[in-house]
Amino acid sequence: MPEHPCRALPALLTLVGALLLARTGEPAALLAAIPPFLVGRGVADITGEPAEAGMMGYASPRQRTSGIHLRQRSRAFVVVDRDSGHRVALVTVDLAMVFTAVRQAVLRRLALSLGNHYGDANVLITATHTHAGPGGFAHDTLYNITTLGHLPRTFAAIVDGIAESVERAHRDLAPGTVSLARGELHDASVNRSRRAFERNPAEERAVFPSGVDPTTTLLRFDRDDGPIGVINWFATHNTSMTVDNTLISGDNKGYAAYHWEREVSGVDYRDGRPGFVAAFAQTNAGDASPNLNLRPGSGPTEDEVENTRIIGLRQYAAARRLWDGPCEPLTGGVATRRSNVDMSRLPVRAEFTGSGRAERTGDALLGASFAAGSTEDGGGGLPIFREGVDANPVVRAVSEVLYRLAPTLRRRHAPKDVLLPPGVLGWTPRVLPLHLVRVGSLHLVGVPHEVTAVAGLRLRRTVARELGVSPRDVLVAGYANAYAGYLTTPEEYDQQDYEGGHTMYGRWQLPAYQQEFARLAADLRAGRPSAPGPRLPERFRDPVRLRPGVVLDAPPPGRRFGDVVREPAARYAPGHRVLVVFVGAHPNNDLHRGGTYLEVQRREDGTWRTVADDGDWSTRFRWSRWGLAASRIEVSWDIPPGTRPGEYRVTYHGDARDLFGRITPFRGVSRTFTVS
Repeated sequence: MPEHPCRALPALLTLVGALLLARTGEPAALLAAIPPFLVGRGVADITGEPAEAGMMGYASPRQRTSGIHLRQRSRAFVVVDRDSGHRVALVTVDLAMVFTAVRQAVLRRLALSLGNHYGDANVLITATHTHAGPGGFAHDTLYNITTLGHLPRTFAAIVDGIAESVERAHRDLAPGTVSLARGELHDASVNRSRRAFERNPAEERAVFPSGVDPTTTLLRFDRDDGPIGVINWFATHNTSMTVDNTLISGDNKGYAAYHWEREVSGVDYRDGRPGFVAAFAQTNAGDASPNLNLRPGSGPTEDEVENTRIIGLRQYAAARRLWDGPCEPLTGGVATRRSNVDMSRLPVRAEFTGSGRAERTGDALLGASFAAGSTEDGGGGLPIFREGVDANPVVRAVSEVLYRLAPTLRRRHAPKDVLLPPGVLGWTPRVLPLHLVRVGSLHLVGVPHEVTAVAGLRLRRTVARELGVSPRDVLVAGYANAYAGYLTTPEEYDQQDYEGGHTMYGRWQLPAYQQEFARLAADLRAGRPSAPGPRLPERFRDPVRLRPGVVLDAPPPGRRFGDVVREPAARYAPGHRVLVVFVGAHPNNDLHRGGTYLEVQRREDGTWRTVADDGDWSTRFRWSRWGLAASRIEVSWDIPPGTRPGEYRVTYHGDARDLFGRITPFRGVSRTFTVS
């Protein structure tokens, strides 16, 4: 990493302290110059079932995992205020969303492994919102429908990996500094719901001339031995990969993190040593698409994989410019406030509603435009539904009857065309967590929703006003701690495009959040605890599981597990693709969390050294059925430019299940080939 004014700060403070001690003889002078924080970082694998698992995000029953392009990871930073001892864990996960059940299970594991250091108040878990990972890790029925129920092994992999990343960050704690930089990025997002955005007041629209929030924010962590990592926030949907993709991937934010860690910093995820950690997190991305041509998989090119790389690289490049420029060292400690609210029946005071009277949120209802999906991002919609208020006349007619029979329903949810009542059915959460985190001058508003740009602006301004700080010092941390759809402004809600139809608790949902976050901010400023609110569920009923597990693996007649049925060519050049096909077994038998299903190896001094695995961008691991009980495994490697000439081979690691449930590992090895 290049030398940077913030990087030298911990060592400079130590040197200044030593000089002060020599001059004054006062230990207090030395203590005053010690870095104000303890900081630690950790990264861990959270990849779930890579075969036949319904994928989370697009809600398409046909999108089921068939392998891995990039492994999903959890990235954690722990910051401790050395003066007060207060701490917070900031966790970014390559998931479509975080569910309450996941966070509660993580907290239970952390309590067992790390005692009372981490709990409900000081662990903020946010998702990048990739749509390229296995689902089935919710305990809320609505989000398990298209995955055919709960997937316990995926759930366990996610929980174990998140907890592991926090445990590693905790063990890594050492004196350090935290600094902040801000900039703008203008070619990695576009407003996908412009007509809803245009309903907002002109003053708010003027803040975002292009219709999206271009702010990119960097939080960097440094210690005496150098920089240890960053968190970057930027608002764009993590949907460069389309509904046609069935390989697990962290999408554009996952690639941005991978590029900085693996390709720039040389981190080896499997060597067990702390390395540079780069988390690319979400903020108010509810109406921001990476598909710059407003078509799935389109923009800046017509290749979804290349788009993923380009949009990821643009986020990295913007973050790196901040890294290389001026930064603001943070002081002032760490503080958090947490509270739960019952969003299905929350009174909202007139000072927040804008209607001139008190209002109330309602039970979660989904509008007909929700079923239309987000056409710009390929959101798995049904063609019989359309986005927009009054765009679905049959549902509108039924809704008008409901609204006449129940005026309070109209007051809370109109003009939504009511399609499905998941709240009444118990399919979605009623009680949701709110989280406010301060690290120095930066305040994070943890919201369990997909927040649009203007909704985020209103939240930030509300919190900033209550705290007496600038809105630039307040940042929305979306997809945080739980998930319950979108958060739009009342004006955007009235348009009833996809985002408004998925704003489940009604027209007054955003004012309700403004009210409650104003309460948390007032508590934080006054130094008093916040009312905890209703309890989140601690126990969950055993979720429905409709998909059978692996019964038996058996190779085709005349074959053995690990046999190579397509060998590589004898010679390749950089830029070419190597393809090897193996007789395999079902990959769900062992998820190889923290490991790999494949290795690309180079011969060095008579031994084989791994140069790529299934967590690398250059490789793809594909599974398909071969008859009834056999599996076909395709391993490909796109040879990167600059690859060293030499002798290479491809290795596959599989695990076969017999009729008695016993799992036996095996290995397949290709013939050698030359890269020249």
